[in-house]
Order: sequence, then C-alpha cells, then structure tokens
Amino acid sequence: MLYHLLVPLADEHQFFNLFRYISFRTAWGLVTALAIAYVLYPRFIVWMRQQKMNQIIRAEGPQSHIENKVGTPTMGGVVMLIGITVSTLLWARLDQPVVWMALSILLVHGLIGFIDDWKKVMQKSSDGLAGRWKLVGQFGSGAVVLGAAYHFGILQPDLHLPFVKDWVIRFDELVPAAPWLGWIYVFFGMFVISSFSNAVNLTDGLDGLAIGPVMTSAGTLAVLAYIAGNANLSTYLFVPGIEGAGELTVFCAAIVGAGLAFLWFNAYPAQIFMGDVGSLALGGALGVLGVITKHEVLLALVGGVFVLENVSVLLQVASFKLTGKRIFKMAPLHHHYEKLGWSEPKIIVRFWIISILLALVALTTLKVR
Repeated sequence: MLYHLLVPLADEHQFFNLFRYISFRTAWGLVTALAIAYVLYPRFIVWMRQQKMNQIIRAEGPQSHIENKVGTPTMGGVVMLIGITVSTLLWARLDQPVVWMALSILLVHGLIGFIDDWKKVMQKSSDGLAGRWKLVGQFGSGAVVLGAAYHFGILQPDLHLPFVKDWVIRFDELVPAAPWLGWIYVFFGMFVISSFSNAVNLTDGLDGLAIGPVMTSAGTLAVLAYIAGNANLSTYLFVPGIEGAGELTVFCAAIVGAGLAFLWFNAYPAQIFMGDVGSLALGGALGVLGVITKHEVLLALVGGVFVLENVSVLLQVASFKLTGKRIFKMAPLHHHYEKLGWSEPKIIVRFWIISILLALVALTTLKVR
C-alpha cells in the first residue's frame, strides 16, 4: 500500500525513492509485524485468561504437559496473523498476484485452525475439528488459489530439482497431446501446502519449538524469493525467475517479525500457545511460498524439522498397525525425547540448531547448481 501511495511522490521528494527498494520495505515489514504483535500480545494474553480460553492438553500426552501447561491460553496465532497481514498490506506491492496467493493461504488456513481451536476450547476436548474437514479446507483453498494461478498463467507447472541445473519436470509437456497434465502439478502443490500445514501443527508441542524453525524457514525462503524475483540473480544462480516473487520477501520478513514477538511470550515457560490458528496458517504459508518460488522439493530440506516430525508420526502409526510395536516411545519425535528424559529447553534448542543447519545446507544448493 505504501509503495503505491508514496513512490509517485519520489519525483518531488527524493526520500520516497526508498520505497522502491525491496530491501527497505522488507526490513520495515519485519519491524512493523514485530511491533504490532508485541504491542497486542500483553492485552491479548490477559483477555484470553479472563475468558478462560486455555489450551486443552491431551490426557495421553507426557505427564509434564499435564502438570505444567494446563491453564495456559491458546490461539496466540491470531495476533501473529494480524501482524503479518497488516505488515504485508502496508509494505508489499499489492499489484503482484503472488502476494495475494500467499496471504490467501495464510488466512484461510488460519480460519481452519481458529475453528479447530474454538471447538476444542468450547467443548473442553482435544478433538476439535474432524481431520477430514481440515483436509477439505486445506485442499479446497489450495485448489482455488493454485488452480486460479495456473489458469491465468501466474503459476507454471514446472518442478525444479535442487543441486542440479536445467533439470526440470514440465508436467504440461510430459505428453505433447495432453497439455492438461499440467493440472497434476496443481494437485502436487495442494499436497505440499497441506503437508506443511499439518507438519508445523504436529511440531507445535513444546514452548517455542515450532516458531523457531518457522522463522528459520521463512528467512531462507525470503532469500530464495528475492533471488527468484531478480532477473540477474536468478539467471546467474540457475534459479527459476518468477515475476513478482521478490515481493514475497516482505511477507517472509513479516512472518519472522511476528514470530519474534510471539517467541517473546512463548519462550519456556510459555505465557501463550499459538494454537492451530497459528500452526496451520504458518505451515500453509511456508508450503505456498515453496510452490510459488518453485522450491517445492528444496522445501523438504529447508523445513526438515517439520518433515522429521511428520515422518515420525507416519512411521509410528504404520509400525504399530503392521507389527503391534512402536518405533518411538511417543510420537511426534519431540515427545520421544521427552520420554527419554531430555528437558524441554534442551529439545527446543537442539531442534532449532538442526533447523538452522538445514537452512544453511539448503542455501548452499544455490552454488552447487
């Protein structure tokens, strides 16, 4: 919004030229999201406590959770979404469709999470919204956003593989007589968004555990988005160029800023939890960022912590159904380490370290190509 309002004034006042630069708007996007969330959280936490909107702790969870986390308010993701949305609308160029794609996925997944949290709190149960309805909402929103983008030529049905240059799977050219196969890519993108949304949700089990890797992933995707949106850099680094992708750096920075404010209040011992409204929304946002920037495969490395958590659940369920035995003491993976006696802060920090290392490895792929 500020870009459209102030850049036309640059001819009269040179100062407004600053708003042309993505780097300037990205930095202030981070600061704005952080400031909004930081100011809102204290009042939000007090109000949520007064309303007794507390996290419902699963009875089968670790005993330490039942003892230490009962009575902590949830749905802290609402404030993050406000900070991210307002900051993005202020500092990003709103004439770029990719910005609206990212915001749409963020907010729709946030709505799904909000309904889930609301049902849990109102019913005093950890069940919440049925899983099938979550998937309907996730896949449905992905179908609308990605389908529209593909139909209007905003999203190309190409799958780029990391570590190698010029290795691309073009779905609409797999069979020359069947260009409609490009829609397979849309379904793949829907799967990526839904998978990451649910993976972040599974990871959100300890104070600050999920938000750390979310910020690391968002920061990494900000770099990738900036490169994809810059014709010279994308050509030099063999990264697919995406029109308007550079504006997504503002969106990514807003996620980092709002995440920092949330972490201030969510750090162990947490004063508030993000709830599904936060985890589903942030996971969906990371997923759509990977799809838009054509780093869907690399996203599995960038968000490797979320992938590991998700895989641990799948392996646990498969092992128990096939053999009657469990691979882990408890899934997701962070609960396994709790059962081994690791302290909560130790698990959190070590998962953060792994996330940072994976992000650095992912960025090295830019030169490996």
